[in-house]
Amino acid sequence: MSTVYITLRNAVTSTLLGAIVLLHVASGFPATLTLTLERAFPMNHRIELSQLRDRDSFRHGRMFQKDNSPRGTIGFGLKGSYDPHVAGLYFTKVKLGSPPKDYYVQIDTGSDVLWVGCKPCIDCPTSSKFNIPITLYDPSSSSTSSPISCSDQICSQAGQTYNSSSCSHNQCTYTIYYGDGSATLGHYVSDLIHLKTFLTDTKSSNVSASVVFGCSTMETGILATSDGAVDGVLGLGRQGLSVISQLSSQGIAPNSFAHCLADGGGILVIGQPTVPHIIFTPLVKSQGYYSTHLHSISINGKKLSIDPSVFAINNDKAGTIIDSGTTLAYLTEEAYTPFVDAITKSVSLSVQQRTSNGNPCYSITSSVSNIFPIVSLNFVGGAPMHLRPQDYLSLQSSKNGAEVWRMGFQRSPEKGITILGDLVLKNKFIVYDLDAQRIGWVDYDCFSIVEVSSNSSSSSGEVVNPSQISSGRSLWIRSHQQIPVIVIASIAQLTMMFLGFQAIDMSL
Repeated sequence: MSTVYITLRNAVTSTLLGAIVLLHVASGFPATLTLTLERAFPMNHRIELSQLRDRDSFRHGRMFQKDNSPRGTIGFGLKGSYDPHVAGLYFTKVKLGSPPKDYYVQIDTGSDVLWVGCKPCIDCPTSSKFNIPITLYDPSSSSTSSPISCSDQICSQAGQTYNSSSCSHNQCTYTIYYGDGSATLGHYVSDLIHLKTFLTDTKSSNVSASVVFGCSTMETGILATSDGAVDGVLGLGRQGLSVISQLSSQGIAPNSFAHCLADGGGILVIGQPTVPHIIFTPLVKSQGYYSTHLHSISINGKKLSIDPSVFAINNDKAGTIIDSGTTLAYLTEEAYTPFVDAITKSVSLSVQQRTSNGNPCYSITSSVSNIFPIVSLNFVGGAPMHLRPQDYLSLQSSKNGAEVWRMGFQRSPEKGITILGDLVLKNKFIVYDLDAQRIGWVDYDCFSIVEVSSNSSSSSGEVVNPSQISSGRSLWIRSHQQIPVIVIASIAQLTMMFLGFQAIDMSL
């Protein structure tokens, strides 16, 4: 067994934390990676719920050469927040082109394509409220950039994914429209992405891989404004154009990843965390999103009277989608009303309830955890996702011991679709095992030490819920003791030097 220690940074205090993530190296890939997340937004910035819904709506519209490098694991630092009051999202920095340049892109499990703004660009933003530089990719300034021709198989694949590719001057072009009327237009290019792979506890390697991504030459709507502006989007979806899929097919990265999003930070790993009690449910193979089978909702253990057919998956219903790019959460109409009614009834004697812009709000004078019930989303295979009040409510205001919480779940804009965004996914490891076609989760302290395997299976361990695996393969999760460690950075570094390990700074 080898280990890699990675130092985390927290932008809230601008202090290097000594939280160290322990990575387990299993058979298959030689190592795994841990990625830092940092809060980039001021806590006192408030936005309207309607703006959050508008932002999510355009997100949901978006959901419509091999080298001889040794396989390793790849790390990206992340910044951002799930907090809906600060327009929560997470973004990372990627290096593209020759010479390499930095581009900040939103991570998004609900889409597949990596795209960045390009020169020349019509109405692309020139500044961002996130205090990051906006950089346009210039194909002519990269010696390794080449356009994707209309005859390239990738162009045909892009058309199957988005039904939006076309041909212009023998270049494979695309247009992606969003639900709020925003759009990005451009063409596909191939260029190098520059990565650092971790091979052992003392060895890392700089690797460059050729990937296909979108070169956006026109952006409209919210994409053209400085609110929430980044350089582009890093799609982590299931289709072939996803960077995960491209790197995995070249033997550079594992075909699995996980994230743990928390207030002020968290981690993203390529590989699987081997923390105890991860619960898995099958992914729906026929869907292009990370869709799962939700069949019921319980409040304090009592199942609500909701017809399971409202969560069904068929030609016109996508089921329940796990999407890191969505801020809030959305229930199909047939489930939303009984859900909200049951929550309101359960706390009617302890809160003052009112409606603000059509959204239920609750005024309380004691702890929200002591008043509101636990909600369980029950998935196929006996896989419940338990939600604390903070996971389905959003704090609207707090003054003199009185708090106002509003319902975080919204009515789904599309019939038959439920979407779980960052409000629900926070403080959990969410594991995307693409080889086994399953998704899993477990409540977790995102700043604790975690052991991670770069292989989706191992030769020993504790069997957990094998019946939930659609492929029939047993689910193996290695048991180990979680040891939370938070120390001052200098002590952590001295300790690692004493033990002979390598400290790797993953900050942006």
